[in-house]
Amino acid sequence: MKKLLIAAFAAISAFSAQAANGDTTWVQAHADKWLDHYGAHDTTVQFPDGTKSYRRVYMIWTLGKYQCPGSPQYCGDWDYTVNTYLMTKTGDTVELGRYITPYANAGSPRTPWTWRQRYVFDVTDYYTLLKDSATVRINYSGYSWGFTGNVKFAFVEGTPARNVLGISKLWDGYYNFGGATPIDNYVTQKSLTAPANTQFAELKFIVSGHGADQNYCSEFCKKYYQVKLNGSQIEQKDIWRDNCGKNHLYPQSGTWVYDRGNWCPGDIVFTNTHKLAGVTGGNNFDVDVDFESYNSPNGGAGYGVSGNVVYYGAYNRAKDASLEDIIAPSNHETHFRENPCGGKPIIEVMNTGSGAITSMKIEYGVDGGATYTYNWTGTLNAMEKTKITLNELGDLRKVTGANNSFTAKILEVNGGADEDASNNQLKSYFSAAPQWPMAFRVTFKANNVPETRWKIYDGLNNIIAQRDGTTPNASYTDTVRLGPGSYKFVVEDDGCDGLNWWANSAAGAGNIQVRGLTGFTGYTLAGYFAADFGCGFTQEFTTSFPTDVENINSVNGGMDIYPNPATNQVTVTIEGKSVNGKINLIDMTGRVVATQMVNTNETVINTAALANGVYYVTYVADNAEVKLKSKLVIAK
Repeated sequence: MKKLLIAAFAAISAFSAQAANGDTTWVQAHADKWLDHYGAHDTTVQFPDGTKSYRRVYMIWTLGKYQCPGSPQYCGDWDYTVNTYLMTKTGDTVELGRYITPYANAGSPRTPWTWRQRYVFDVTDYYTLLKDSATVRINYSGYSWGFTGNVKFAFVEGTPARNVLGISKLWDGYYNFGGATPIDNYVTQKSLTAPANTQFAELKFIVSGHGADQNYCSEFCKKYYQVKLNGSQIEQKDIWRDNCGKNHLYPQSGTWVYDRGNWCPGDIVFTNTHKLAGVTGGNNFDVDVDFESYNSPNGGAGYGVSGNVVYYGAYNRAKDASLEDIIAPSNHETHFRENPCGGKPIIEVMNTGSGAITSMKIEYGVDGGATYTYNWTGTLNAMEKTKITLNELGDLRKVTGANNSFTAKILEVNGGADEDASNNQLKSYFSAAPQWPMAFRVTFKANNVPETRWKIYDGLNNIIAQRDGTTPNASYTDTVRLGPGSYKFVVEDDGCDGLNWWANSAAGAGNIQVRGLTGFTGYTLAGYFAADFGCGFTQEFTTSFPTDVENINSVNGGMDIYPNPATNQVTVTIEGKSVNGKINLIDMTGRVVATQMVNTNETVINTAALANGVYYVTYVADNAEVKLKSKLVIAK
């Protein structure tokens, strides 16, 4: 057991820098254990003694690969269920987390032999069991080997949102679905009594569908379960993941795009939380889960089930916002699809206080540059999370390379100080978005199934260029001309199988490339992977003026703007023999705030809706030979 400053936690975990004023205690369980057989892989660990208070407890699970001895048919491949259990010396056994290994053939561009993937589980609710000597078990369901498992725990000192008063284990196992014995005979109603001082109770339910009958249940069929409290249904939920084609770990060597029974290859099986309203200290109550009625033709369907009721005391704080994650900019592998970020940062915030949060002031910026503030308004109730997209950050267009860092901090909550500042700041490390020229060509060939399109969005989320491949096997070449700023090149596929996927060869093969106007220079599309991108991908990029077009007066023409300063409108005069191009108004952060195509020497642009300040006015001719730039002041 090793104690480190919380900043060290930042460098390893998915949450960058859970900036706290205390320490983090690390407990190592499995250390790159070879998962070389089916079943249990156990190790004994020494957890803290339970005398300290911890704000959060995380289990960081790192999956890796090793080269199997000999020449097996499969090694470090296929989608296997991995359960992680805690077994205490007093006989408690609880599933801490579940995930599915990816199709990780070494030939895949994302999963070579050096590949590693982190899965982070918040196991704070089980802190009352995570103490003293205990056994941590990896239950590996694979029939072939090649994966390694590294499990460590981070105990972050501080006060939790609520104290856990007890845990009731309800069900744990894999049960046949639709066979001669109904699954509800195994997942039976439980009669429970809430511990003294209980203020809240929640059912934590993990379920994933496996096996295959003639209807492809339970892996590839959508069914539901119902939660009942004291005999009355309180919730119904589908046992289904409908977004596997948007998996952050892609492409994989198998059928990774297919939606499944509450899981996707290479991802966590997320825990479903069901609030048991009205359960308080001393209450006797019944809780049950009933599955959708089903008759399996050959009995091959089944569900892996884990259910526990967790009892909580009162909230320890009335007003507490917790900055949970920086999604962009970030180099963390779970945020691959949202990065690199060239414009608008994205963060995730959780309300860990009892009262609703209706406003937050958030400070953010690239480290070493200026800081900015964002005022969020909305309604965030207790224990809810929200993703917040911050205003466009010009400094993200200035940085280069991979050694950059970004910091976000919650300054105010509901107009005043937060009660707990220890969870208000995070740091992420990131690579800069690529810089493309202001003019380029997009070549696009559709496959046999015309369901793919591309779009380019500017910093204001306006679509400024697009192409919908509605004709089978058609080829298109589009020239795109932009002003300086940050942009998103977005590719979407309705079938969620990309333009070229081995499991759907009948669809044929298409492709997308971005190239310069001359020569054969191509620009890397980080999420493209030879057209195997599932539901689509996003490539953010930035543009800026080349150093050779900063002059205001070109030999091929000139620009005059008046009045300057302007109020409600400005006239832009382009001097030259032929005028055909685009005028952009750009604010000092680099955002394009107005665009107008022009084919005459004199153009009037409405500026009534623009705020006071300094702007750039740019003109780029269609042939890209004339590029003019000047400053405009708006003062009303």
